[in-house]
Amino acid sequence: MGFRYDIRLSGSGGQGIILMGIILAEAVGIYEGRYVSQTQSYGPEARGGSSKAEIVISDTEIDYPKAIKLDMLLAMNQKSCDDYYMDLKPEGILIVDSTFVKQLPVARVYQIPFTRIARERFGKEMVANIIALGAITKLTDIVSPKSMEKAVFARVPKGTEKLNREALNVGMAEAIKAKKNILPFMRSEREDEDT
Repeated sequence: MGFRYDIRLSGSGGQGIILMGIILAEAVGIYEGRYVSQTQSYGPEARGGSSKAEIVISDTEIDYPKAIKLDMLLAMNQKSCDDYYMDLKPEGILIVDSTFVKQLPVARVYQIPFTRIARERFGKEMVANIIALGAITKLTDIVSPKSMEKAVFARVPKGTEKLNREALNVGMAEAIKAKKNILPFMRSEREDEDT
């Protein structure tokens, strides 16, 4: 069995979740040369309804394109955190937008206020998704910052490169800060006995 990494990005319509999924899939597939599949779904009410994008990354051909057990979950609102955290592997990475996610289902969570940072630092909530992509780049190590930046620039409107580069860099810096505040995985008693 080869390497497989399952990701779900989730939130509500209007938060740019689908675009995030496309950018992340292209960063890994086009610029890193790995096998990748990307699927998406959103509620009938689009803006404000539920939205999710799934990315499966592998070093071999992907036989099933949907995420099964998540290695990483990004929840940009409380509902998506509540709905999907049970799909996360025990050692999986949970990243939340702490602007909206206040009730945490587990103790080990990366909490970054993506939307608040976008509002306060850039005056534009719409870059919250790019800030989140910067954080994912540093928290997962599945894609290099260079590949992520290339994929972002290929998808954002011309003339917004400087804004989006800054948003990515802020996300990466916030991820480094968040790593310092995360609880380590609890070791099992059996591991303690072995040492």
